[in-house]
Amino acid sequence: MIRSMYIRNGALAIFSKDKKNKEQKQNRFKSLRLAWFATLMLFGTVPMFIVNHVIYVTSTANEVQSRIARIQNQWMIVANQVSKSGYVDNPQNEVIDSELEQMARLQDGRVIVVNKSFRTIKDTYEIDKDKYNISEAVLQCFSGETKVNYKQGDRYLDFAQPIYGADNTEVVGVMLLSSSTSSLDELAEKLEVRIRLLEMIEFAIIIVLSAVLSSLMVRPFKRIAASLNHAAEDPLGEEIKVGSFVETRRVSEAYNKTLKQLKRLDESRQQFVSNVSHELKTPITSIRVLADSLMSQEEVPVELYREFMGDISEEIDRESQIIEDLLSLVRLDKSSTELNITQMNVNELLEGTLKRLRPIARQKNVDLVLESFRPVVAEVDKTKFTLAVSNLVENAIKYNNRDGWVKVSLNADHKFFYVKVADNGIGIPPDAQEHVFERFYRVDKARSREAGGTGLGLAITKSIIYSHHGAIKLYSRENEGTTFTVRVPLIYIA
Repeated sequence: MIRSMYIRNGALAIFSKDKKNKEQKQNRFKSLRLAWFATLMLFGTVPMFIVNHVIYVTSTANEVQSRIARIQNQWMIVANQVSKSGYVDNPQNEVIDSELEQMARLQDGRVIVVNKSFRTIKDTYEIDKDKYNISEAVLQCFSGETKVNYKQGDRYLDFAQPIYGADNTEVVGVMLLSSSTSSLDELAEKLEVRIRLLEMIEFAIIIVLSAVLSSLMVRPFKRIAASLNHAAEDPLGEEIKVGSFVETRRVSEAYNKTLKQLKRLDESRQQFVSNVSHELKTPITSIRVLADSLMSQEEVPVELYREFMGDISEEIDRESQIIEDLLSLVRLDKSSTELNITQMNVNELLEGTLKRLRPIARQKNVDLVLESFRPVVAEVDKTKFTLAVSNLVENAIKYNNRDGWVKVSLNADHKFFYVKVADNGIGIPPDAQEHVFERFYRVDKARSREAGGTGLGLAITKSIIYSHHGAIKLYSRENEGTTFTVRVPLIYIA
């Protein structure tokens, strides 16, 4: 009963967690869809309003200009008739009066005629007749100018036309016309209503298109999310390919690149575990075989006993060295803040390292030489950097030919110092050079074990150099020798 209750509660907890995760994903995609929708709406509606406003202003201005041009043509015809009839001198001409009245009615406005004495001789409103009119427009017309005055929002278009005498040289009067703009206002209102209706239709179309496009744009990201969720169940499973957009293709490529790196790391981890197990097991197996051999014999000669115990001691030392190297790698894998950085004379550091290794070199009659091109003072961890150089020099001695040579050189520039370890030994095959820094990797396993190596020396060296923000390069040719070049900053930056 209690067990079933726990199972039921656990299932409910898992279900609620899955439901919560699903809701969170849906909310994220809703936010993304809303963002796309808002962006598309913004980039759709703003240009629409701008274009519609430009159309409205342009159409209204064109209609006003067209209206002014038509009225001016009609007004000039009437002005010619007034000039030829001598109406200014004889304002009792009924035909001209009729023309002026008709013009005023057609334009839903007012016509005024002023003679050269600035007296109003005709006013269709009969308000200013016989009064003087010395307005600016009248004065400019007597100077021979034709005036048209219109301001947006005014109720009338004002025209001022000079009346010439019989010789067409002297201005004998002025004709003024005020034309109502009510028809223009009505036209502008109708145009504005149509534009507003058009905007509503366009706005509805933009909403629909934005909703459809935002949904289409989010769809590839949903597929990426589904692929990533599937990958979460099998982290090193299938690659994803979503190339609907440049962005999704780049996300897919970045994910696939990361996946390949993870696969390589996983393979390296598995290989490392296998190598560690093998390397740790080999000395123990040898010790067990030697011990069983001693125990299986009743009377063991002292010489044989000592020989076996010596072999056991060597295997114990080998096991201890492997464990020590593994611990060194673990410590180096931690943060670089554990480095004990001090300012050191690198020349003296290399001299001390080579001094300790010369007895090993003498055993194989290998000539060990140090070349210092200039004094170098740098900020390094003395213990770890000495270990890195020792590994390089010791490998150059171990895998060298008898009567060979090892040259260690030191140089520097304004930013870095360089340590080069070169030998004329057996060299490294081209296909093995990219693997020599891997843990437990050996070019020749039999010879490496014979030389007493653990397969961790170059891995430790690389970790130490990298922890100093440096770099290490390898150049080698089989049966000609190997050169390792180390570059380390003179000033350590944490």
